[in-house]
Amino acid sequence: MKFFHRSKLIFTTFRKACRYHFRLNAVPEEFTEYATIPDITNARIWFDRDLSTFIQTIIQDDQREKASFGTSCDDFPVSVLAISGGGDNGAFAAGVLGGLSASGQRPYFKVVTGISTGALIAPFAFLGTPYDDILQTVATSVGPDKIFQHRNIFMGLAKDGMANSKPLAKILKQYITPEILNLVAKEYRKGRVLQIGTTDLDSGRQVIWNMGEIASSNSPNALELFCKIIIASASIPGVVSPVMIDVEVNRKKYQEMHVDGGVVSQVFLYPATLMEELERVTGKHLSREVHMYVIRNGRLKSNWSETKKRTLSIGGRAINILIQSQGINDLLHLFQIAKQDNVDFNLAYIGEDFNVEHAQEFDRHYMQKLYEYGFNFAATHQQWHKSLPKEVLMR
Repeated sequence: MKFFHRSKLIFTTFRKACRYHFRLNAVPEEFTEYATIPDITNARIWFDRDLSTFIQTIIQDDQREKASFGTSCDDFPVSVLAISGGGDNGAFAAGVLGGLSASGQRPYFKVVTGISTGALIAPFAFLGTPYDDILQTVATSVGPDKIFQHRNIFMGLAKDGMANSKPLAKILKQYITPEILNLVAKEYRKGRVLQIGTTDLDSGRQVIWNMGEIASSNSPNALELFCKIIIASASIPGVVSPVMIDVEVNRKKYQEMHVDGGVVSQVFLYPATLMEELERVTGKHLSREVHMYVIRNGRLKSNWSETKKRTLSIGGRAINILIQSQGINDLLHLFQIAKQDNVDFNLAYIGEDFNVEHAQEFDRHYMQKLYEYGFNFAATHQQWHKSLPKEVLMR
């Protein structure tokens, strides 16, 4: 009898969960790059193939910058910042930014990009020092139950993830306000750029969202979309429910399924061929001095860990190694781009001297100590890494 009731409960759970699997059709492959967000035409770009749209976006950014300053900015140095994914290791990036402010050496970043946990940090990094307190609060005091709401195993397997992002949405609603949206729009009008990466699962491609354009759109759905993109960028597929985003092609409605931008890359700035293409289109060589800052919310080598001879342990360990390896390759790619384009390269990462125990994900003690570690790194004028370790360069 107990077995009967248990089986009935499991069946009922699956049946209820499956009711919510409905979605609009995915965008057909041939229309992928033609899909638009209603009321926000230039909300995103794809720069994994054709760079023409991205180049036009850059030209428009420079035009807005020139109009804001009332003069040519060709002689002004440019600082750009890329913040990687890394889960609760995002406390490191928050600490680094706070330390830069405390040191008085924080650059004026023309471009800020973020992936995954970096997407949560990027808007406040973009708005500057006045928002360091918010970063510190979010990065050090949010426990595991305040980010994702976990489902029981049967519901998780029947639905679209083992957890949902309702708690994270609640946090964003508290901090990503209409005022924040207006401030992002104001900076965008000065020619500054805030970009967040997600992964479109249907096309298997990374999407770069122009958050300044969204904030400036005056669309009634701008704030909601702004937050949905941040949540999507932090939604690990299979672990957390994906974010469905409504799009249109020739007035026909579709839905895209977006997840963690780290599925494609852990950190990004621009493609390796951009400068060459930009010069070809504009007929001018980029003469501005460029400083690239990259914050890696992680280490440069995998932690040693004895793996239990069990399926989940083996699979979980392998995935962690894969993510770690991909993240290092992404850093190597940015370093090679910087070297190719004669860009000043600056890297911050969690060193081997940080040895605080990591008891569980979003452990408050661990995050607080990591924040302090990042803060001290930047506040005490420690030299940012100008290159990568030899073992990474040899990959």
